[in-house]
Amino acid sequence: MKPLSATLSFSIYACSFLVGGVLMGFEMLGSRYLFPYFGGGIGTWASLISTVLCALAIGYFAGSAIVARHPTQRSIALAILIAAAYLACVPATADPVMETILNSLGDGASATLLASTALLLVPLTLLGTFSPIAVSLLTRSADEAGRVAGLVYGVSTIGNVVGTLLTTFLLIPTVGSRAITYYFAVVLAVCAGALLLNPVKRSV
Repeated sequence: MKPLSATLSFSIYACSFLVGGVLMGFEMLGSRYLFPYFGGGIGTWASLISTVLCALAIGYFAGSAIVARHPTQRSIALAILIAAAYLACVPATADPVMETILNSLGDGASATLLASTALLLVPLTLLGTFSPIAVSLLTRSADEAGRVAGLVYGVSTIGNVVGTLLTTFLLIPTVGSRAITYYFAVVLAVCAGALLLNPVKRSV
């Protein structure tokens, strides 16, 4: 298989970094949405972390299923775009959803798990499909599969770290949670656009 064009390869790695940053940034932001209703204790954080891990597991499995069929950059672009649309809806819908859960279930473990699921599961599952498909697109032969996988997951993990620190220590103290959510949605939409508008041609 011929390699992807240099521009498309760069776009995929850049998106891996940005998607990783948004993914963990939104997890940290999730605590701000849950705090007024369920507090910021260890139970809330356990619910958030568990939901993120479940979302990633589902996303990885779904991504591997897409790889087995017909992986393209449009597949990951579409997943990212839907995640962006979901995030754009969160600021307007989070409070009614949290209030409904609190009034129905109280503030126990089941309530915090359901609230975390409503907030995080769909967008982070969609973002979780990125890495398996990206590895498949960037891999030309079985011999380089390990190297490509290491690069993609390494770049994504660096994005995770940057997203966590940037959101926690800079964005949350200076920008409102809802505004940050919109910013994250825009970043994802830009990533999706970069992948959709990039030519599919492979270099010779």
